[in-house]
Amino acid sequence: MPDQEAFAAFLAQLTQEYLQHGEEWENPTLGQFLEALTGWVQSGPGWYERNLGEALPAEGNWTYFAHALTAATMYE
Repeated sequence: MPDQEAFAAFLAQLTQEYLQHGEEWENPTLGQFLEALTGWVQSGPGWYERNLGEALPAEGNWTYFAHALTAATMYE
C-alpha cells in the first residue's frame, strides 16, 4: 500500500496531467469532477472488489483515495 509520500507524488502527477490534458477529461470542471467523485465513492467498494479482487478496508487507504481521484476524471 502506498504511503503518504507516494500519495503526494501521485497528486503532483495528477495535477500535471490536468494542466496538460484536463480539457480531455470526461469531467474537466471542479463541479463535474466532484460529482463524479461522489458517484464513484458511493459505488467504490463494489468496484474495488470486482476489479482488484480484494475487499476495501473499512477505513479506506491511500490507494483507494488515489483510485477514487483517478476515476473522477472519467466516471460518468
